[in-house]
Amino acid sequence: MLKWHARDLVAILTRRDVAVRYKQAAFGFGWAVVQPLVLVAVFALFVHRSGLVSSGRIPYPVFVLSGLVPWTFLSSGVLTGSESLVGSSSLISKVYFPRLALPVAALLSWVPDLLVGLGLLGVLMAVEGEVPAATAVLLPAFVVLAFLVALGATLWASALNVAYRDVRYAVPFAIQFWLFATPAVYSAHRFSGLVAALVSANPATSAVDGFRWALLGAAPPSWTAVGVSLGVPGALVASGLRYFRRTERYFADVV
Repeated sequence: MLKWHARDLVAILTRRDVAVRYKQAAFGFGWAVVQPLVLVAVFALFVHRSGLVSSGRIPYPVFVLSGLVPWTFLSSGVLTGSESLVGSSSLISKVYFPRLALPVAALLSWVPDLLVGLGLLGVLMAVEGEVPAATAVLLPAFVVLAFLVALGATLWASALNVAYRDVRYAVPFAIQFWLFATPAVYSAHRFSGLVAALVSANPATSAVDGFRWALLGAAPPSWTAVGVSLGVPGALVASGLRYFRRTERYFADVV
């Protein structure tokens, strides 16, 4: 992993990524509010009203936003992280620095949006009369889990994208599919049998389910799924880091 002395470089790259993302954007961080609100409205109007999903005692707008906040952090990080090396090709080809700083900074650049999303969720909870559960102190643990899931996927995607530019087309498609395989807008507890096993095997499931449980006191995640979700990101990070380290010496030549 990155050594401690690289922290200043990661901080600089993170600030750069945040600034570039909202440069010349009239709404700036307002987009971090508008986008989840639009998604909540869409799912509330076309999914919840159809009767296909149930949020139990939790108002559906709060239920769905509590899933979208960690999911957006995870998926946006993977999407931008997968392009972090190719997008910094001029920097990589001219200067030597720890290449791992680029995908890590790309993920960390979504932390401000995560904080904005949490603030929006707090306002919506207040409007709906929802009070955070006592387990809310565990919320950071599930944010870290979401970060690890994103990091494992990003290490593989960013390194592969240098050699195979097909990855930039495959990642957005994979993320769209991943959304529907993750209980961000529905409850994982409505499934049983093989479908429940497949949903639990998704490493993002426990990050989203756990986030919702910690904040709202919803149905707790399957602890078997939590074990899987700790093992799979660990394996992804370890294997992705190994592949990244093995191929980074060639990045400057092919990027």
